[in-house]
Amino acid sequence: MRDDLYHQAILDLARQATGHGRLEAPQVSVRVDNPLCGDRVTLDLDMADGRVSTLRHQVRGCLLCQAAATVIGARAPGQSAAALRENAERLRRLIVDGAGAADGAAIQGLWPELAAFAPVHRHKSRHECVLLPFTALGRALEQAGSE
Repeated sequence: MRDDLYHQAILDLARQATGHGRLEAPQVSVRVDNPLCGDRVTLDLDMADGRVSTLRHQVRGCLLCQAAATVIGARAPGQSAAALRENAERLRRLIVDGAGAADGAAIQGLWPELAAFAPVHRHKSRHECVLLPFTALGRALEQAGSE
């Protein structure tokens, strides 16, 4: 594995583990697995007035998966489902399509922390590691009936 994937910003995010843990009685709880690498994300959330009120995650996976979940843990509370889905799509464009990855530029409107994942674009086998927490978030929002 190349060192540029695990640069300091990724390491710092993974260490912060913002939102790590479980909710006692979540409105919605989902678990997603990546059978190719063994990463697993369990995401619990509560919604109020169309926004995420509380979110916790438990990740069994690599640093990339842990770091992505940390960004969600920090940014999702208070956000609408539409805003969260838009940032997930922006991240997908950054990683899968390489939009903004060539020069390290962030996509307009992308949460600044997500720009740290730009090097993942060059490593197709690692795309799902970063996107898995966002897949869990999308499924949780869907189960919560959020537009």
